[in-house]
Amino acid sequence: MDYSAQSLGALAIAIPGATRLFRQYDLDFCCGGKQTLTRAATRKMLNIDVLNEQLTQLAAKPTDDKNWLTASYSEMIPHILQRYHQRHREQLPELILLAQKVERVHGNKPSCPHGLADRLDIVYQDLVQHMMKEEQILFPMIQQGMGAQASGPVSVMEREHNQAGDDVEIIKQLTNNLTAPEEACNTWRALYSSIDEFITDLMDHIHLENNILFPRALRGE
Repeated sequence: MDYSAQSLGALAIAIPGATRLFRQYDLDFCCGGKQTLTRAATRKMLNIDVLNEQLTQLAAKPTDDKNWLTASYSEMIPHILQRYHQRHREQLPELILLAQKVERVHGNKPSCPHGLADRLDIVYQDLVQHMMKEEQILFPMIQQGMGAQASGPVSVMEREHNQAGDDVEIIKQLTNNLTAPEEACNTWRALYSSIDEFITDLMDHIHLENNILFPRALRGE
């Protein structure tokens, strides 16, 4: 099947496993979910035929993944709170401490990710405020059946998601795309591995909101 004209966000929703494939190729399916597969592949200089074939293979596989397009809000929103909000609040303080330690011990090395701890702290402070607004304003509106009237809060959340995506790109630049140098100690390697896990969680979090929850709410479902 030819998926080239479909958006990354739509493909991430429709094909189980597509999000994992997109992460493999560093394709932004959450904040950049509106771009077509062709546009995204062209920007990354990827072979569109190979991507099409891999997506076709994924689409043909049976799956028991949760279908959030039909799940109730009383199921979806608690899932977001427990799986992502709570997890981010656990992840980031530890990442900041690890980054501070790496910069303190290895600051004299050219490969040291200088400024990483500060950037992670910015992400943490912004994300805490962002999640609080969702928990106190937007999510209650959606659960009370007022999602169609929430275009203002949704726009704010989407802008903040875009900022989080920009911060992720800065983190990748500071860490050589999360590639630890040969001289990296165990703490350094653990830091990059944990950041990779955080970014994966964050992208899945934003995808679930931008591409599924928010559109459904605005349609008044």
